[in-house]
Amino acid sequence: MSRDLKRLPKIIIYLVLILICCICVIPIITVVSISLSSDLTIMKEGYGIWPKDFTTEAYRYVFKDWISIIRSYGVSLFVTAFGCAAGLILNALMAYVLSRQDYAYRKQLTLVLTIPMVLNGGLVPTYIWLTKYMHLKNTIWVMIVPMLVVPWFIILLRTFFSQIPYSLIEAATVDGAGEMTIFSRIILPLSKPALATVGMFITLNYWNDWFLPLMYIDKRELYNLQYRLYIMMRDVQEMIKNSAMSGMGISVADIPTESMRMAMCVVAAGPMLMVFPFFQKYFVKGLTVGGVKG
Repeated sequence: MSRDLKRLPKIIIYLVLILICCICVIPIITVVSISLSSDLTIMKEGYGIWPKDFTTEAYRYVFKDWISIIRSYGVSLFVTAFGCAAGLILNALMAYVLSRQDYAYRKQLTLVLTIPMVLNGGLVPTYIWLTKYMHLKNTIWVMIVPMLVVPWFIILLRTFFSQIPYSLIEAATVDGAGEMTIFSRIILPLSKPALATVGMFITLNYWNDWFLPLMYIDKRELYNLQYRLYIMMRDVQEMIKNSAMSGMGISVADIPTESMRMAMCVVAAGPMLMVFPFFQKYFVKGLTVGGVKG
């Protein structure tokens, strides 16, 4: 009896975790289910966990111009990979400087970083700066440069770097190590959980971005995946609207609008669902800083 009482808290914890897991997983399953269901059935019976009147019509619409989709995938992958790598390096470098207690202008630089988190220059000055002075319009770099340095990420990394004992840095300095050696061989290896977390945030920012292409990209070959899907959905809605006004007779039933939305979600979110497990182990991994004696 006592053994059963000891197991009861674990059973309760497991049940709660299973419930939370179901709450997180069921919406994803529902999205996939809707993307494989007929629009007429969805309108009649509503959403469900299992596909109703199974069909892949929505995916055929999405991949009708599959060459453009593949090209947009390539643009998104390049922007995300390069932006994540460069963003991590720049944010980590600035965060390391701010975490050093011996840096004379640490408070002033922190204040400069804090101001853009509350106030920003606005859309018009940003547009003028990126197009007229940096000449980034209709280039792939305009989707990378504006989000390379994010003050919030710098503050997160600075807080983490500050927890690393300064004795390690002093010991490395005594041994003749330079600042870049300390940063690359001591700070970064001890900061993998923080770097993975910030890296995941940066990856999601770049992958889900559609606003920068909307503002700065006119060339169709430079559309990223999110903006490409946005244009496809907008074109379908406009086609239905115009056909209704002109009396052509095209209705929602003729085009799988609802299932097409969910198919776009699956197409856009699929790569991120595969990337997340590589970051997950660092989210839950503890950090033990040792190596300092006496």
